[in-house]
Order: sequence, then C-alpha cells, then structure tokens
Amino acid sequence: MARMKFLVDAERCIECNACVTACKNEHDVPWGINRRRVVTLNDGKPGERSISAACMHCSDPPCMAVCPVDAFTQTVEGIVLHSKDICIGCGYCFYACPFGAPQFPKTSNFGSRGKMDKCTFCAGGPEDGHHHAEEVSQGGYGRNRIAEGKLPLCAEMCSTKALLAGDADEVSDIYRERVAARGFGSGAWGWGTAYQTKEGS
Repeated sequence: MARMKFLVDAERCIECNACVTACKNEHDVPWGINRRRVVTLNDGKPGERSISAACMHCSDPPCMAVCPVDAFTQTVEGIVLHSKDICIGCGYCFYACPFGAPQFPKTSNFGSRGKMDKCTFCAGGPEDGHHHAEEVSQGGYGRNRIAEGKLPLCAEMCSTKALLAGDADEVSDIYRERVAARGFGSGAWGWGTAYQTKEGS
C-alpha cells in the first residue's frame, strides 16, 4: 500500500501562496485558519528560502499520541484524519505538532476556542458525509479528492512544482532526480550558460 506524503523543494518555491489560496477556496476553510501556509526563512537576505508547510502526515503522528479522546485516526495510506465530532478542543495536538498543523478556528477578533482544524491531504474527514462540498459549512473537511484518484489541490496548483504530493517512494524519486540534475556550485544546472563557460571547463 502506498504511503502518502508531502515534500517541499525549497529551491523551487517562489512564495506565490497559490497552494494556500487553492486550499482555502477548495475547502471553504473558516476565517483565521490556514491549513497550509508559506514560511519564508531569511526574508530579503542572501540564502532566502520559502517552504510550504502543513500537516506532514507523519508515520508516527505526535498529535495522535497526545489526543485524550482519540479524535485522530490514520488511514492505511498514512493520511492523518481528525474528527470534529469527537474533538473537545483541548489543544494538546496544537502543542505536540512540530509543524503547527492543528489550529483553533477564530470566530471573532479575539478568537474563541472550538474544534481543531487541520490538513487532511484532501481526503475529506473520517465521518461519513463530511466529504461533500455542501457539508463544509457544517464543519466538514471538504470533498475526498484522493477517493477520486486526484492529488491534493495545493500540490496540483503549485506552478513551479515545488510542492510534491503522493506516494512517498515516487515523490522521493522525483526529488532525487532533481537534486542530481541540479548539481551544486559550479556543477549546478545552468551554471555554464549563465557564466558562458565551455563544456568541460
């Protein structure tokens, strides 16, 4: 069985936020919640890198380990799902997650605690009926694109293909090929063209 994973190529991310917008539009994400966000390191300085961050669907999810009511489940594909019906909003998962994936919704300027919300790899929620678009306004997670044979919309909308999603082995192979073709330093792809050096020099 394939294990689904996200992989972000920081060399390709241009901080366009298309992944964030696609996620919010597709699933009608509540105000104050970003299931995916772009984080920029060394902003405006040499070595600036941007990374698209969301739930990474860990093999051994810490959110699942600390949840006192077992609101988190993991599918056979490794996708971590969260049940809003069971969630009590204690926030343990928020503190346990190294990626800040589970978030409290904000219904006012000062925020109010409620059921947690997180990325579901576009696999809908664990409850029956919560994967239809019309159910989202009632607290659902949106439609199940994985069941439709599609990838998460954030990865499909990434114009530079910096955000990869799918079977962990296939995603790793794509990234490995990119790194090998990209090279490093004077061996990097495009170096000879940029500095007009001859082949082999």
